[in-house]
Amino acid sequence: MNVLLLGSGGREHALAWKLAQSPRLGKFFAAPGNPGIAEHAALVDLDAADHRAVVDFCRKNGIGLVVIGPEAPLVDGLADNLRTMGYAVFGPDKVPAQLEGSKGFTKDLCARCSIPTARYTRASDRLAAEAALGEFGLPVVIKADGLAAGKGVVVATTEEEAQAALETMFDGGFGSAGSAVVIEEFLEGEEASFFALTDGTTIVPFGTAQDHKRVGDGDTGPNTGGMGAYSPAAIVTPEIAARVMAEIVEPTVRALAERGTPYSGVLYAGLMLTAEGPKLIEYNARFGDPECQVLMMRLESDLLDLIEAVARGRLAEAEAPRFSNEAAVTVVMAAKGYPGTPEAGGTIGGLDRAEAAGAKVFQAGTALREGALVAAGGRVLTVTGRGASVAEARDKAYAGVAAIDFPTGFSRSDIGWREIGRALPS
Repeated sequence: MNVLLLGSGGREHALAWKLAQSPRLGKFFAAPGNPGIAEHAALVDLDAADHRAVVDFCRKNGIGLVVIGPEAPLVDGLADNLRTMGYAVFGPDKVPAQLEGSKGFTKDLCARCSIPTARYTRASDRLAAEAALGEFGLPVVIKADGLAAGKGVVVATTEEEAQAALETMFDGGFGSAGSAVVIEEFLEGEEASFFALTDGTTIVPFGTAQDHKRVGDGDTGPNTGGMGAYSPAAIVTPEIAARVMAEIVEPTVRALAERGTPYSGVLYAGLMLTAEGPKLIEYNARFGDPECQVLMMRLESDLLDLIEAVARGRLAEAEAPRFSNEAAVTVVMAAKGYPGTPEAGGTIGGLDRAEAAGAKVFQAGTALREGALVAAGGRVLTVTGRGASVAEARDKAYAGVAAIDFPTGFSRSDIGWREIGRALPS
């Protein structure tokens, strides 16, 4: 089967690496890809925002399946147009993709379906938002309604921080994503990520992870798109996972199907595990980044078989996903300045040494310049290890980080700290 993968980040490199292991894979293309993805797929100059060009490429190259990695093309309706032209697509249509594209859409769905989540209000102008702040107290969570690359969330602990967040959002600090906001009560607990595959009817769990959003050690500093992750998240016990499916994921999929807009793809539920049970923080309409990297490192099933079953509405006929009992940890190496203005052009070396040390390096914001690998984004590399425990996987990942020569890069030194702390004798 000929496959087209859309995207250029570490998530897409991990997907390309796993898809390339399938014996059923025919010609494999990626757009725009990156130097790491080029090891597995032929890179093509194709803009996912140009839907007609994507359809034409699929027609000319006999594409049997399109895998849409990032969220923006999904929210833009690319999957709808490809499906209209008869192509199998992994990723939801435009309306169900609003689960990620609009936080207000998701919160309203939760309210209608009694899905456990934080109390909230929506505001489309600053005056209304300021008036609503008094209903919540401090700390309070303020979210840009639209897509903000994982950065449009502020946990304000003072009135000044709350006002500054509203000013940033309504003054265009997150582009059009901040033209409306969602204000939520602050939930106490520990965050975790839960993944499920669905074709709109059948739903199967697809692993757990825990991300590290803050830029600095000890979960300090501003939010980022993710500085590392580990899988599985043992804090999501089988009992909690069953509640997440029954109380959060299944009602969501059912509600979208009943309104005639079925969800097909991977559904990523960001959770807060509270004293009352799991509550939904937000949905993503695609694999997380860097969560995808740790999931792919543990996945033992043929990824192509699974996602084709999703895309063709045959998930009930597919073998359930199989994961290794081992753990995986990924550490993001970012360019200095991230999550603000990252320093571009820094040279990168030692990837072979990192892999010789037992890590797998997935490239994200990289480019080739005169034959040399250089930084070309905020998050540049995701260095991933696998082992019998989170601690062992972490050690392999950090051995890989130590082997890489990236003078203008940095990483957190404590990825997996919660899980490792829980495993230590008390």
